[in-house]
Amino acid sequence: MELLNTYEDQDEAEAAEKVIAGKKRLASDRDDNEIIYRLFGDPTWGNFYQLGMYELPQLKELVDHKKAGKPYDEAKHQSILQSLQFLESSYSLKIPERWR
Repeated sequence: MELLNTYEDQDEAEAAEKVIAGKKRLASDRDDNEIIYRLFGDPTWGNFYQLGMYELPQLKELVDHKKAGKPYDEAKHQSILQSLQFLESSYSLKIPERWR
């Protein structure tokens, strides 16, 4: 398990924990006068997508438009793919070819 995200709101953290798959754990830490919630889980594309992270929902929409032959923002598509490259090395993930 890896740290996937942090939250300041308990309800938001608990909702996020419910949508991810695999092993997961929600931990809370006190930081000065605030409580920080840390969501740990399996670092998968599916979990990142369910959490709405790294612009993956936007990437899905762009890829769907591209596959359907509809106009899409190619620059935004490439920008998202470039930003995902750090996840490949950080979490040993591989960007699927169908996303390109």
